[in-house]
Amino acid sequence: MSFNVVTTGLKFPEGPVALPNGDVLVVELHRGTLTRVSPDGTNTVVAELGGGPNGAAIGPDGRAYVANCGGMHAFEVNGYVFAGGTPEDYTGGSIQAVDLETGEVETLYTECDGVQLRGPNDIVFDAHGGFYFTDHGKSNGLTSDRGRVYYGAIDGSAIQLVAADMNNPNGIGLSPDGTRLYVSETYSARVWWWEVVGPGEISGGRDLAGSGGGNFLYGSPDFRYFDSLGVEADGNICVASLSTPGICVISPNGELVEVVDIDADGDPGITNICWGGPNMRTAYVTASSTGKVLRFDWPRAGLVLNHQSAMV
Repeated sequence: MSFNVVTTGLKFPEGPVALPNGDVLVVELHRGTLTRVSPDGTNTVVAELGGGPNGAAIGPDGRAYVANCGGMHAFEVNGYVFAGGTPEDYTGGSIQAVDLETGEVETLYTECDGVQLRGPNDIVFDAHGGFYFTDHGKSNGLTSDRGRVYYGAIDGSAIQLVAADMNNPNGIGLSPDGTRLYVSETYSARVWWWEVVGPGEISGGRDLAGSGGGNFLYGSPDFRYFDSLGVEADGNICVASLSTPGICVISPNGELVEVVDIDADGDPGITNICWGGPNMRTAYVTASSTGKVLRFDWPRAGLVLNHQSAMV
């Protein structure tokens, strides 16, 4: 599938959010910023966040809510930039809210029930105005945290644990009717889903699809680490994949719809996807290891996110 490069020179972009005017918000993990990318490729810093901003979503109040992992090491392999581990200046994880007009940053959460947020990664809002987010955890090269999923209120008044003991949860999304919560795990390369029974209440926990044992989903030998995900209007789950770079499109039944292989100068770090445009048929993909945002004419419409009308 062909694409255009919208912009270059970003420092590990992630968490794309398409705005109505054609701009795209991204976080820059290794720069510690929320950045606005214009259609002509101009990049403007909206807010200095510090740490390691890793995912973003627009809330019902029009602010951008950021899952901040507290920072990762930036390291280069064969000319490509990666992120991982726990740096010496690790600040702890947090959830932040950014006023897009003023750039004012508010830190909402740094812990839950006395337990520090370790590595918040990605975030999604439900129709009730609350948000789910993954905590990927941190690693020091010898040990690695078990990951968690939380649910929070936008005013900083309440946060609760909804899932635990996960293997580096990364991307997170809701089905179009809001009855399913999807989470991708990076190193196990699995997508899980739960039934949503109320705001911040989930049950079950079932394996939808994955890339384990060298047998990716349906017979392909290409192993793919899973990064963040987006959901199409028809309910398909689009998971960005690392190592073998692309987007894996999976039906709600766990069937493979298609694999979109992406060669952006060989970038192995395809990390996230979102949609915008008049018909939600324009997909924006972050190619993080080369610092690019890519634009695709997508064959299916992306899901109009909860509170998307609040975007400015």
